[in-house]
Amino acid sequence: MTHRKKLAILVGGGPAPGINSVIAACTIRALLEGVDVLGIEDGFEWLMQGNIDHARPLTIDAISRIHFRGGSHIGISRANPTTKPEYLENVVLSLLRLGVTDLVTIGGDDTAFSAMMVEKKAAGRINVVHVPKSIDNDLDLPSYVDTFGYQTARHHGVEIVKNIMVDAKTTSRWYFIIAMGRKAGHLALGIGKAAGATLTLIPEEFKTQPIRLKTLVDTLVSAIIKRLAYGRRDGVAVIAEGVVLSIDPQDFENFDDVERDAHGHVRIAEVNIGEMLKRAVQKRLKEFNIATTIVEKNIGYELRCADPIPNDMEYTRDLGYCATKYLLDGGSAALVSMQAGQFVPIPFVDLLDPVTGRAKTRMVDIHSTRYAIARRYMIRLRRDDFEDEHELARFAATAGMNLDEYRDEFEYLIADEPPQIHLFDKSLAKAMRETNAAKAAKKKDVSPAAAQAKGGE
Repeated sequence: MTHRKKLAILVGGGPAPGINSVIAACTIRALLEGVDVLGIEDGFEWLMQGNIDHARPLTIDAISRIHFRGGSHIGISRANPTTKPEYLENVVLSLLRLGVTDLVTIGGDDTAFSAMMVEKKAAGRINVVHVPKSIDNDLDLPSYVDTFGYQTARHHGVEIVKNIMVDAKTTSRWYFIIAMGRKAGHLALGIGKAAGATLTLIPEEFKTQPIRLKTLVDTLVSAIIKRLAYGRRDGVAVIAEGVVLSIDPQDFENFDDVERDAHGHVRIAEVNIGEMLKRAVQKRLKEFNIATTIVEKNIGYELRCADPIPNDMEYTRDLGYCATKYLLDGGSAALVSMQAGQFVPIPFVDLLDPVTGRAKTRMVDIHSTRYAIARRYMIRLRRDDFEDEHELARFAATAGMNLDEYRDEFEYLIADEPPQIHLFDKSLAKAMRETNAAKAAKKKDVSPAAAQAKGGE
């Protein structure tokens, strides 16, 4: 007798808009195929302990409208079963005790890695697929494929920053907005560019690692001076939280209130980057006799459980449908993706970084035209500022310095600036004209030179 299939769904990591839509789509598709569905509460937390009391049947009536709402219908946790071999063993045995034959995990890079390890440990007894979610947008997918939740988080982040920009102008103050993104700057850049923030700082832009705190401070200070030189005392800087993870720990030594471990080392994860930068920037501005009101604000928790926008609702319903359908058709060990409107399973093995052995992280491509345009929109020091003596004199005067002093203080900041954008290549355009002329000549049976001359008349 063939054993009846049973599908389990669990969510790991942090919340992201669209989770409920995946849960609903997976559940509906499975139940319509005659497969029972279990919602595993609180991620891997209870399974790791061998506890199977936190699994409940999911029905169509219970989940048919949850796709409109944020949060997770079955809870969530960051419990990591890969930290100990016995945890992985407990997860697999617990799922088998529940009669689970197929597992859908929903989460970011850490949950993806856990899914890979569970599938490997199950050794064919349980089929596993992973649905990628992350408002950080940092899973290793093609550049044009977002992780679900990102667009909704960006949408709500832009609404917040838009209102803050009005407040900044009204009150003549600066805001330092800290956006989520512990490894990559996608969310910060997406919010900052769409909202038209004064400038955005992301970890990828700093080629010299570790980043020195002075570099961050001077980047912000020089932007404030440049803005002030044009008569504006306000501004909004969006800063990816991952920037702090790249700062040289020794640069925190002068901050007495930074939390430290038993050995006196800075707990970087506990650093309030916004407050720290605010104080450091204000201290630096005093050297130039400039007083500016700065307010720091962290946005992140406001975005993670927002109701998904239609883009993410549709996207996640597709992902949930495909996750279940792929499993029930016999698929396993893959990440579920939609690329250019088509379902594309990505084998777990392709997600691993050969160096770290963990799931790969997608960083912002700072060599792209998209990023280059973002930089051109920002109010911050640029290479051409130092090529224009009139502009430079304006900034130097605002800082109470002469030209040489200003260069000595700030010119080093342009070392990592992307090259200028050139969208029109004259030689390529000429080659295209000649190719088009040759094609036209072939069609009309005239010489390429005559066709080109005719086309130019």
